[in-house]
Amino acid sequence: MSKFVHLHTHTEYSLLDGLSKIPKLVKAAKDMGMEALAITDHGVMYGAIEFYKECSSAGIKPIIGAELYIAPRSHKSKEGKADTEPYHLTVLAKNYQGYLNLMKLISISHLEGFYYKPRVDKALLKEYHEGLICLSGCPGGEFIEILDRKGIEKAEEVAKEYIEIFGLENYFFELQNHFY
Repeated sequence: MSKFVHLHTHTEYSLLDGLSKIPKLVKAAKDMGMEALAITDHGVMYGAIEFYKECSSAGIKPIIGAELYIAPRSHKSKEGKADTEPYHLTVLAKNYQGYLNLMKLISISHLEGFYYKPRVDKALLKEYHEGLICLSGCPGGEFIEILDRKGIEKAEEVAKEYIEIFGLENYFFELQNHFY
């Protein structure tokens, strides 16, 4: 029987977005019988070690990830409105190499790409994609935004671009229940 696993989870480290404290989050997952749980805070990995320890002690498989901010142009472009609204992209480490690459991407996003938010770009994703799983993202993701604004054909192009970067076996469509 297939069990449900939260793969897009924000904690208190997603400022102005997440509320869950890691110990309570892990306890709730354990109480619901979940065998695994992901952490995907916005542009940071501040809670990764605490999350890993809490999950491990509770017998839950920790999945380390982040919701990256993807610059529409280069992560180094910092010109007005064109660069202030990056897309969201959920990325999970599937192994140790993925964890190292995720740390590298987060570091670059803060040190080189910070413009209102810590950003990376697709060139960096191509360079550091090994060991990473990509989810299409939330309503702030490129796939959904393009689908809403430009239609299915253009959204398919976006999905194909991410499949080229991460590989078909490492790209998944994210489903969320949002009420507007």
